[in-house]
This record gives sequence, structure tokens and C-alpha cells, in this order.
Amino acid sequence: METMDKVSLAAKALEQGKGILRLAPTWVPRSFCVPGRRIKLHPDDYYVLGGQRGGIDERWLSSTTPAKNGPLTGENEGLSAVVVNDGTTEEQILLKDLIDELKGAVIGDRLWNEYGSWPMYSKFFDNMGPLPHHIHHSDEYAAMVGQLGKPEAYYFPPQLNNHGGDFPYTFFGIAPGTTKEEIRECLQNFTKGDNKITNYSSAYRLEPGTGWDVPPGILHAPGSLCTYEPQKASDIFAMYQSLVNEAIIPEELLWNGTPEDRKGDYDLLVEVIDWDANVDPNFMQNHFMRPRPVKAIEEMQAEGYVENWICYKSDAYSAKELTVLPGQTATIKDSAAYGLIMMQGHGKMGVWDIETPSLIRYGQLTNDEFFVSEKAAMEGVTIENKSTTDPIVMLKHFGPNNPDLVL
Repeated sequence: METMDKVSLAAKALEQGKGILRLAPTWVPRSFCVPGRRIKLHPDDYYVLGGQRGGIDERWLSSTTPAKNGPLTGENEGLSAVVVNDGTTEEQILLKDLIDELKGAVIGDRLWNEYGSWPMYSKFFDNMGPLPHHIHHSDEYAAMVGQLGKPEAYYFPPQLNNHGGDFPYTFFGIAPGTTKEEIRECLQNFTKGDNKITNYSSAYRLEPGTGWDVPPGILHAPGSLCTYEPQKASDIFAMYQSLVNEAIIPEELLWNGTPEDRKGDYDLLVEVIDWDANVDPNFMQNHFMRPRPVKAIEEMQAEGYVENWICYKSDAYSAKELTVLPGQTATIKDSAAYGLIMMQGHGKMGVWDIETPSLIRYGQLTNDEFFVSEKAAMEGVTIENKSTTDPIVMLKHFGPNNPDLVL
């Protein structure tokens, strides 16, 4: 009976939104991070889950991927929920459950037949300081612990970066000329205080309105800008830096993602590094991303909008920034399903009111996050900007191999 209820609720949600699902905010704490307080959560709510859980410094978007936050992880933590209005009451169903029930009717047969799930998610990552130099494993090494590899991308939305935090610079890669023995020595020194691994890296100043692509196997220490982060549906990582911002990183995080029988094997940690990609002398040229117009800007402006690719160097995901100009109505067609988050403005999108809240209480519903089915995306989503002065700006995250991504 429960399954029948889910089917009817899922179908009702898809029908109610005419192919566009309204999502509830999904907040995720990190015990080792200090919130940057730029993701619109009420100031009283950043530590609402208690001191042990740490501060909330992430909001996960269009997520069917559970957060891996240790033994205290809450039920359904990291999983997005769809809001269904049943006439008199509002009910919720997990986006994961809805997609499992309706399959290709939501994400399209192309993705469902290949992955059997929604294979990406995005998030806002909002930390006051930098993260430790760390790595995400490739599929090959993640498979050793039964997980998927994790490519990810960064975009720094101007709307969420009124301040840069403590360290708005990201270390990427390994300086050319560094030897594997030098990195191995840093890893062996993990428990001796500062293992100084960033001595062998380069830091890049982060610029709002731009982004970076980070394939698996790349060492990176994300800086303190608030970041929009599309990524593959995985939460695998290992921390290779032992001290950051005067905080000690537990040794267990160095061996995170390592099979039990290989823990203590520093050669394996070095092997996980995609060495050639890390020491690439053209690293910035190959990974930095400035926005690229989807088509001629004059042509788009004549139709009332401007749309840019903001994440476009990976086949595991892609992302766009859509601006609908003040007082304009635009119908936007895409060839794939996508999630979206409002960054600025208000108006109508299909049957939904859309708006950008400035402050959100923990547990409060919003009208700023949605998921657009493949069918609705292909037919075209009509967005009406009811303001005479304020643009509507939204970020759109797509799954693998977006048919429209031709650069």
C-alpha cells in the first residue's frame, strides 16, 4: 500500500507542476567547517542541529545522494524532497523516491536507462576559511570501497559573495618539478603537525562570476568564496593536508576512501593522484572557466534573456546561468532534465511563483528551488519577470552528456 501511495503522490507532484517539481531546501552541516553565513539561513539557525554536528555550511540542490557525515548523520540528510500540495495540506516525497517511481518520465529515458538514477547533484558550499588540500578518487580507486569516483566543478555566484571569507584563494594541483617522493614524505608526516603539502602547490585568487573544473585525482584546497558546486553523485574524498587555518585534520580522513587492508599504504595514496594532470604547466588554461554565451548575446537579448554556460569542461555534469531581463517573458528550451536554484528576482515559471528569499529559517519552505523534467525542458519553460528593475537570475544544473553542450 505504501508503494501505491508513493506512486500517486509522485504522479500528483509531476502533474501539479506540469512537469516542474518544487523542492524543499536541504541543509547539511559539516563538523570540521565554520559557516561563512552567506547561504541565507537565519543567523540563529547555523548551529540549529547542535554543537556536535557543527555548523550548517552547505545547501544541497537536486540531490538524490545521501550525505556521509559519520554516525550522527540525520535520516535523509542531504536528500532533496519534493513538495506536493494536496489541496488542504502540503506533503513531501523524496526526490530519489519520486525518480525511482517515475523513472524516465522525470529524468528522461537516456539518463534512466544508463544510470538508473539522477547521477549528479549540486550544492552551495559556504565556509569561512579554506578546506584542507584533498582529493576525490577516480572510479577505479573509488570502486575499491564500493563507491563512484567524483569529478566536481565550482562557480562563484556574485549574489552570494558579498564578502570573500578568510582565504579566497584555492590551491590546485602540484607544482611542476615536484617529485612523488616529496609528496609521499608529506603524507608520511601527516601526524606530525603541519605536513606542509601546500608548499608544493599553487594558489589561485578566486573571482566571483567565474569557475573551475576539478576532475578526480586532482589535489585541491577550496578557498573561502561561497561556491555553487555541480558534481557527480558521490561523496568520496581523502584529506591530504594535516593542518589548515590552525585546525588539525584527523588522520582517519587521510585514509578515507582507502580499503581496510590497504590503510597505511602510502604508495596507494600517491597512486590515487593523477600525476600528469596535477603537474600540468597549463593547469589554469585547462581548468579555469569564464562564462560562455549559449548563443549570440544580441539574439538572446532580443528574446528577453541572456544565458551562459558556467560549468562546461566535464561530461559528468554541466551548468548554466539564466538571466531573464526586467519586464520580459522568455520561453527557454533545453534537451535534458535539470535542477535549478533562484539567485535573484521574482516572477512566474510555468505554473509556479518563483522568488529569491533573503532569509530562510531551518525547516521553512521556499519558492526558489525546482526540478524540471526532460519533457518539460524540451517543450520549453516560460518564465515571466514581473519586476521592472530586477533581473531574474537562476542557476541550472544538468546530468551527464548534456546534448546541448557544444562549445
